[in-house]
Amino acid sequence: MTDTTPPKSRASSSHPVRDADPASAALHKIRVDVSANYVGEQSKPDEGHYAFSYTITIRNEGQVPARLLTRHWVITDANGKVKEVRGEGVVGEQPYLLPGQGFRYSSGAVLETPVGAMQGSYQMLADDGAHFDAPIAPFTLAMPGLLH
Repeated sequence: MTDTTPPKSRASSSHPVRDADPASAALHKIRVDVSANYVGEQSKPDEGHYAFSYTITIRNEGQVPARLLTRHWVITDANGKVKEVRGEGVVGEQPYLLPGQGFRYSSGAVLETPVGAMQGSYQMLADDGAHFDAPIAPFTLAMPGLLH
């Protein structure tokens, strides 16, 4: 069964590769949109177990095809506990995105507190050989009714 609570957190980031040359920056531009939800039926608040799901949409807004190679997440709970996660691809895939193409996937995180935040980046490889990061803007994970 899935939680149908409306998304509690939305974040979006669209950053070109950090480069002094604006023409080059337009070549490598990945947009990342995030929607996050609390998953009540998988949570056990009395045991400090708060489950969240999130859906990510990655879109190549640049001019060069690129492949997502790895991910890096920084997950912080309300107690300041930080967990870093690094790995290949996302949900077992390394999506290859043509200009204008997108990829969407869902995943989850478990926190010890009812509120937390995630942020990170995807490490990309463009067809022209450029390696660049696609930042994921910070987004909130929160049990409904805790934040305004």
